[in-house]
Amino acid sequence: MSGEDGGHESSTRREYVKYGSAVIGGGLLAGCSEQSETTSTVPPASSQADTTATGTATSEAERYAATLSPAGTVEFGEPPENVFTVLLHHADMAIALGHGESLNGMYNPEGFGEIYDLLLERLDGVSVDWSGLADTWNPDREVLYELDSDVHLEDPALMTTMQAWDTEDVEEIRTEIAPWFGNSLSRNHSEPPADWADQYQYYTLWEIFGKVASVFGERARYEALSDVRGSLLSRIESGIREAEEPPLTARFLWRDGIWVYPLNGPGTVRAHTRVFDAEDALADVPSGTRIDMEGLIEADPEVILVDGGLGPNWESTRRELYDDPVAGSISAVESDQVYPIGVRYGGPIMNLFQLEMIAKQLYPDQFGEWPTYEGGPYPEFSEDERLFDRRRVAAAINGDV
Repeated sequence: MSGEDGGHESSTRREYVKYGSAVIGGGLLAGCSEQSETTSTVPPASSQADTTATGTATSEAERYAATLSPAGTVEFGEPPENVFTVLLHHADMAIALGHGESLNGMYNPEGFGEIYDLLLERLDGVSVDWSGLADTWNPDREVLYELDSDVHLEDPALMTTMQAWDTEDVEEIRTEIAPWFGNSLSRNHSEPPADWADQYQYYTLWEIFGKVASVFGERARYEALSDVRGSLLSRIESGIREAEEPPLTARFLWRDGIWVYPLNGPGTVRAHTRVFDAEDALADVPSGTRIDMEGLIEADPEVILVDGGLGPNWESTRRELYDDPVAGSISAVESDQVYPIGVRYGGPIMNLFQLEMIAKQLYPDQFGEWPTYEGGPYPEFSEDERLFDRRRVAAAINGDV
């Protein structure tokens, strides 16, 4: 931020947050190489209900730490109240932990907020005001000074892939404003920039969520939501064992063409499709490749999942595909098994809803049918049709754990 003397204030003013031992050295962030997958400590019992899941309380009661590659270990004196994010999975995590009001920015808040509101409609008492959030994709550094965040809940390595950023910029923001804490290249297991290559570690979506929970001192909320997910996965796995072979499925984004994304393989963007182990009709097509309708006809999927389809534009998206003069020969179109799914980069809230919707879309005999959807809020299923407990999720987010 701009200090009262007209310059940028040093991070020494922010005594309750510091960046552990991580510093730029030889082009790399030191402090990451010795971290483990589960290293983190959490606040003492007076401010945190569950300290056993990821570590023990620090001996200095007012401080606690969290560790995540590539950021390293970050120490806190209290949960951050002003939080910068870029990619959606980190914003989703803050919301899931009951800290949605702390967000000051994210990538495309208007567009993604509109989609998330369709889900939050089904979670009593959970809402987010997206209107005041800055759009933080490739921001100028001055934007971060103006936001004056307590933590930058984003991957510092990802930031250096943006046109306006390099490693020195990331280090300046760390020392002058607040630390970085996030992991985004796990989305596709992308190769990190050279400055980070030797230190980078990939995680699952829920592993990252557990680390972020330690930042906010919200282990109890995390554990409650993790239990919901565990029950949902057990139910899905049980149903799949009793089912016939999964349908041949294609997943793509329909935006001025067909942009293919894999169903299976590593990466957080496949956290909601990988568990079904469905046969991918477009498995031989590299991720993010654009194909024409002839390529889709040749693959002939029995089910089509349209990324980013959930939302008010679904009917026009669907109609554009169905109106293509040759698309009618595709099995999924012929049998009307073309379905919307949410966004690829979502976090735990999106993950729970996406697991449910895809289970119903791929295995209606086991999990109940996905209803006709015209672009409104997420469908309102009766309690016996729901694959996870909405009340438990809302209660966890609202702090009733």
